[in-house]
Amino acid sequence: MRLLVRAIGFLFATGALLGLAGAAVVGFFALKYSRDLPDYEQLSKYEPPIMTRLHANDGRLIAEYAKERRLFLPIQAVPKRAVNAFLSAEDKSFYEHGGLDFVGIARAAISNFQNADRRPQGASTITQQVAKNFLLTNQQNYERKIKEALLSLRIEQTYSKDRILELYLNEIYFGMGAYGVGAASLVYFDKAVNELTLAESAYLAALPKAPNNYHPFRYPERAIERRNWVIDRMVENGAATREEGDAAKKEPLDVKPRPTGTQLAASEYFNEEVRRVLYERYGEKGLYEGGLSVRTTLDPQLQDLARRTLSAGLVRFDEQRGWRGPEREIDPRGDWGVALADVPAYGDIPWKLAVVLDSGTNDATIGLQPGREKTGQVTRDRVTAKVPLEGVRWAKWAKGPDRGRAVKTVSQVLKPGDVVYVEATADGASTYKLRQVPEISGGLVAMDPFTGRVLALAGGFSYDESQFNRATQALRQPGSSFKPFIYAAALDNGYTPSSVVLDAAIEVDQGPGVGIWRPENYAKKFYGPQTLRFGIEKSRNVMTVRLAQDMGMPIISEYARRFGVMDDLPRLLSMSLGAGETTVLKMTAAYSMFANGGKRVTPTVIDRIQDRTGKTIFRYDDRQCVGCMATAWAGQDEPKLVDAREQVLDPMTAYQVTSMLEGVVLRGTATKLKSVGRPIAGKTGTTNDYKDAWFVGFSSDLVVGVYLGYDKPRSMGEGETGGEVAAPVFGDFMKEALKDKPATPFRVPPGIKLIRINPSSGMRTAGGDGKAILEAFKPGTAPPDSYSIIGQAAAPRSETVTPEADRAVRSGTGGLY
Repeated sequence: MRLLVRAIGFLFATGALLGLAGAAVVGFFALKYSRDLPDYEQLSKYEPPIMTRLHANDGRLIAEYAKERRLFLPIQAVPKRAVNAFLSAEDKSFYEHGGLDFVGIARAAISNFQNADRRPQGASTITQQVAKNFLLTNQQNYERKIKEALLSLRIEQTYSKDRILELYLNEIYFGMGAYGVGAASLVYFDKAVNELTLAESAYLAALPKAPNNYHPFRYPERAIERRNWVIDRMVENGAATREEGDAAKKEPLDVKPRPTGTQLAASEYFNEEVRRVLYERYGEKGLYEGGLSVRTTLDPQLQDLARRTLSAGLVRFDEQRGWRGPEREIDPRGDWGVALADVPAYGDIPWKLAVVLDSGTNDATIGLQPGREKTGQVTRDRVTAKVPLEGVRWAKWAKGPDRGRAVKTVSQVLKPGDVVYVEATADGASTYKLRQVPEISGGLVAMDPFTGRVLALAGGFSYDESQFNRATQALRQPGSSFKPFIYAAALDNGYTPSSVVLDAAIEVDQGPGVGIWRPENYAKKFYGPQTLRFGIEKSRNVMTVRLAQDMGMPIISEYARRFGVMDDLPRLLSMSLGAGETTVLKMTAAYSMFANGGKRVTPTVIDRIQDRTGKTIFRYDDRQCVGCMATAWAGQDEPKLVDAREQVLDPMTAYQVTSMLEGVVLRGTATKLKSVGRPIAGKTGTTNDYKDAWFVGFSSDLVVGVYLGYDKPRSMGEGETGGEVAAPVFGDFMKEALKDKPATPFRVPPGIKLIRINPSSGMRTAGGDGKAILEAFKPGTAPPDSYSIIGQAAAPRSETVTPEADRAVRSGTGGLY
């Protein structure tokens, strides 16, 4: 008995000594590795790199920018079903342990001992994974594991379980560029986390272990097997019923990858302009990692319309010049689909690439470019269709001995092997029309004239073809669309709309090195005495030069700067005809100041920016609202917005210019726009040799600028003016944009007097005169009592107005520019 007691005592003492020794060893290593542990308290300041998201003015997502596709979701926003899926897959006892799962560690140790030749099995808890992902490296050694364990214990003592799980769910990598459960839900299933099904939640929970091994397209069987394993664990843990689990395992792996970048078709140029602004304001890190939420000014309907109308105008102009030939040629024999699939196609246009398989008199058989499987392989489908003779009728030859020759057979244009663009016709999906990418390009900007908010912006035919933005980056001469600023300066400096200026030959000595300049009108004629209104409606160049000469170029340069058109306009008289360079965006913003009564507007593509916490860090409209903080109505005055914007132009002058520009549409160089059926004001513009065509105009609440021209400036052809080329694009846009709005006339400011005058002489006339118009006069001004001509003394005697010119003046005919 004594021997037994001694033995038990000995064993107990030995065990105690071993325990103390083990504790000493653990304590030694804990002390050793705890000295250089990373600062786990930095987790409290965790700010992961989060994607920046752009939204349209109606809240619709239009683009995302990020190096890592990640959204930060607070744990309260992650549904219980998704949480249970991750706990079942990774750490079912997460809410019970203190950071380490000792049972799991023992099980892993035994398994590793028994399978020494295999990769070691881990028993990491979610807390340990947080420690590793945030604070340590991925090295597979015992030193890192010891540090990981020590950090896990400290993290558990410092942070709540929900905070630890929140860090884990937002940091882990899911594959396909997605970091965090919020981004993964969008990337894999194009839906928010709270919309995930049981099967979808289980698949996402299966991915962090090895995303590449469970890729949905490369290894679908393996992915489904792993997903089903997670579903079974959820059933075992009581997170789902057996019936729910069985039903979920029968679901297909219906992964629908969400496209990256632009989410709204036709908005690429607009999005890039926003991205550039954000980059300049917040830098690369702020843009791609800052988690900014940007509410832009984009109107999705108007943006789609802008893209369609500009593209239609470019195609219409280009097709009038004839067919330039196929994109390339391939061998149509055998499996043409593989060769055609390798031909790059612009993905942002509504056309398809096709190869001509056979061509005859009345039609051609084409093969449409096949798509690709999610694995990248060319699909097996080979779809053929027809291009009838009517679909190639426009394709007269653009050059060579057959230039301009009418097309009588399809085979004249298309031959087997030609790779071309085609567009489906309204006759049916199997009938297509031949298309070609236009050489000419252009830009269109639509803006709210009262705020400067850019509602739509199109910078070219295809962003895939060229990212150069012709609306904001292309510096072009505005031609006669610059003239309204000359006339605004004149009306501010003693002229009235009925002032008469002589349209006759003039010579201008522009100084050494420049020489003598003899400006001409579009029709190479002079038309004698004309009112200012008639001069701008018919776009008389010589009258504009005389006005600029009378006022002096310094004041013209100042008005160009004041309106934001050009910062430093050279003080040469030739600049008065729009020889300086500007952009469509600047011109559109400048015309906004005519439309809004002379208030300065600064164009913007951003309404508001919020940081990752939802705090507003930028707001474009910074006006103060007096009385807006009242919580209830108590008979007080209505709240008032304090408008501190600069008054760039007298409101009366702004209306006089608007009235004259309305005359451009009613009687002048843009009469094609009368078909819009709404009050419209605007001005055409054409530059020397027909290199640039412009129209900038507005209704009572929408201003639009349109420019067309070649990227490498060259003539568009004789007679291709702003009224012929750009105005129709403007008209197409405005007809649809305003179709559901009332025909609102332009607002007449208080103090303006409307007096009936003869538009030719500028003098008061009787009400029965059929040619009479109502002209706008400021207080203290009126039609002249006697006929006087500004600039007459400067006209040489030999340039007296001829009977032919006088008839042209009275009949309203003549050239435009």
